[in-house]
Amino acid sequence: MASSDVGALNGHSPAVRALKPGVYAPIPTFFLPHTEDLDLPSFEGHVARIARAGVTPVIAGSMGEAIHLSHAERTTLIQAARKVLDGIGLVHMPIIAGSGGGSTRETLELTKEAAAAGADYVLVIASAYFAGALAGSREALKSYWTEVSQKSPVPVMIYNYPGASGGIDLDSDLITDLAKDCPNICGVKLTCGNVGKLTRIADDISHPSFVDAHPRQNPNAPFLVLGGYADFLTPSLFANAHGAITGLANITPHAVAKLFQLSEAARKDPSQLPEAQRIQGILARADFTIAKTSIAGTKYLIEQLYGYGGAPRKPLPPIPASAAKSLWEHPHTQEAVKLERELSNKIIN
Repeated sequence: MASSDVGALNGHSPAVRALKPGVYAPIPTFFLPHTEDLDLPSFEGHVARIARAGVTPVIAGSMGEAIHLSHAERTTLIQAARKVLDGIGLVHMPIIAGSGGGSTRETLELTKEAAAAGADYVLVIASAYFAGALAGSREALKSYWTEVSQKSPVPVMIYNYPGASGGIDLDSDLITDLAKDCPNICGVKLTCGNVGKLTRIADDISHPSFVDAHPRQNPNAPFLVLGGYADFLTPSLFANAHGAITGLANITPHAVAKLFQLSEAARKDPSQLPEAQRIQGILARADFTIAKTSIAGTKYLIEQLYGYGGAPRKPLPPIPASAAKSLWEHPHTQEAVKLERELSNKIIN
């Protein structure tokens, strides 16, 4: 029996690589142009690139087109990412994997498969298919994450992304209740972009009374409050949040990591704040512009910068040529690229 199975049967999560505040990147899944098979060399190279910049990978999330992947493909990607991280000496860097499915049953299947493949944590979104029924049922939503967290062999992170879940948008009270009632829930990713919600949750979670009264099931898995974009990273850290899972880190990993470092430092040393604010402004503008082009735009920019990227899996279309040119030439994009080149200390061809 696998160690993860033993942990699940004993009612405790197994030892996992520590989950820490910081920057995480939802890794795109790259496909071969004619067959749409997995392009593993590009995927592996990209995982290594962002990890060396100090950014932790999230596999099979929305940016990774999880909805377009088979169970077996998700397993292949997680195994490949773990092999890459171990191979470049980052054996202690964890992997978060998306495991939200169409039903609670499938979500649990994906969760157990992800853990067996090497994921240390899972990121779980609500299904969009019956969103009309689920969105109005607080009880059903709470039951979903409660059951998944109770039966998962690894800690579970809530993924709140209305745009990918049929408009389902958890409020701060429900998320805080889940944090209190479910010791195997290790955090939340707020791709709703609601800074007020983030502030309320972070304030509750950071209070000493919460930590004392609601310890986590796994000591390596504290409850992290993470934004879903880079455009409010500095303000969020001053509100006691813990970082971000942001698609922009695929394009400018050194810059986003530097912003996190400066923002954390500025909480103790205000002299660091002006530089953090300068970088935050650059990345906020880039995030605003690039996010509007979604997965196809992100992949296009990766192609321009690093030589791989390609198109999404059908039926998602590639970015039109005219829009791609405009995106690359946009001053917000170019300013961020310039910053990334400066921080990575090399010219990107």
